[in-house]
Amino acid sequence: MTAWPVKNRMELELNYNRPLIMHIDLNSCFATIEQQANPLIRYHPVAVAAYDSPRGIVLAASYDAKARGVKVGVTVRDAKLLCPGIIIMMPDPDKYFDAHRRFNKVLLNYTSDICPKSVDEFVVDFSGSPAVRNGMELEDIGRQIKKDIHRELGEYVTVNIGIAPNRFLAKVAASLHKPDGMDRITADNLREIYGRLSLIDLPGINRRYSARLNLAGIYTPLEFLDAPLWKLKREVFHGIVGYYWYLRLRGHEIDAVSFGRKSFGQQYAIGRKTADINELSRLLMKLCEKAGRRLRRHGYEARGIYFWIALEDRTYWNRRQQLQAPVYSTQDIFRQTYKLLLQVPLQARATYIGVTVYNLNPTEPVQLGLFDDTRLDTRSLAEAADLVNDRYGEFTMVPALMANMQDIIIRRVAFGKEDTN
Repeated sequence: MTAWPVKNRMELELNYNRPLIMHIDLNSCFATIEQQANPLIRYHPVAVAAYDSPRGIVLAASYDAKARGVKVGVTVRDAKLLCPGIIIMMPDPDKYFDAHRRFNKVLLNYTSDICPKSVDEFVVDFSGSPAVRNGMELEDIGRQIKKDIHRELGEYVTVNIGIAPNRFLAKVAASLHKPDGMDRITADNLREIYGRLSLIDLPGINRRYSARLNLAGIYTPLEFLDAPLWKLKREVFHGIVGYYWYLRLRGHEIDAVSFGRKSFGQQYAIGRKTADINELSRLLMKLCEKAGRRLRRHGYEARGIYFWIALEDRTYWNRRQQLQAPVYSTQDIFRQTYKLLLQVPLQARATYIGVTVYNLNPTEPVQLGLFDDTRLDTRSLAEAADLVNDRYGEFTMVPALMANMQDIIIRRVAFGKEDTN
């Protein structure tokens, strides 16, 4: 192990506070929920893929499938080669969001300090929980939560639980023994846990960050832990991020901060490839509607649009557009993005298309516009359409260009934090 020169022994101080953070994630979420819903496919290899065509990407694999080498990110074709007889299913977002709501309901029985990280993942802070004040240990609470989840979500559903003094270490603990595990990390066993892991086992450390650490002579989590603050700040991360990692590794909380939304995006893998501008404009309209609905639901307007398109000849085209006036309605987003689509040199058929709105600002307070309360008031029209769609179902009221597109660009569950209301 590398022996770094330490300027101040206080640099190596760990967080010895009682661990009151719990990280809970549902094992192989999409696949497990499908198996819970259909007992006939339990104990069989199952994969949920974005599309069930050969080039579709696996989003979740059951543990029976994982045991045969099927991992998230492989194609359906490769999954079938690795695991003949695997059951391939398309996503059913309504099932997963329902499971998320039930999951959340279970946790609310213990504390209100709950942070959903994604549809299948929660961080729970028990520092103000009556259960903890009454002397219960988090392991006892964790075992009870597992029982409650079996009751609310089904007997086939399992979760992993990690307990630690901060969010980072709780997530590390939750990954140690899958499936259906429960582990606790404290200052007393921190070094022993780090000694069993590689750098890319740490949440937030991908291969690029691992290579950066390697260049600084840091090859293991223990060496990462023992690296002095000055080295992380000056030589590895070149700034404040190094200080954040220094605290995070030692069990001090640095991640309990919400930085707000920066963008809303939608993308689509085109099943029937096309270079027809009219077909692409219809797809673009639906992407703009989905992104616009999310933008409005969260109370934002946008002053930036990013559009990209990938072609069959493996070329890629993208543009960013800073806008003088904010966009809010689907029509306004589409109008600006359509201008970018017309600039694309379509020498080959399109295979992927995507739209992102960014540079967000809250819509409250509302600034009065020249065309408010006239037929050109697209903001009021968008809000009226959203109310209809909220009440009667998604895409009940849509622009004419989207007619008969109900089964195109279907609802998806994104990785990471997503709309679950």
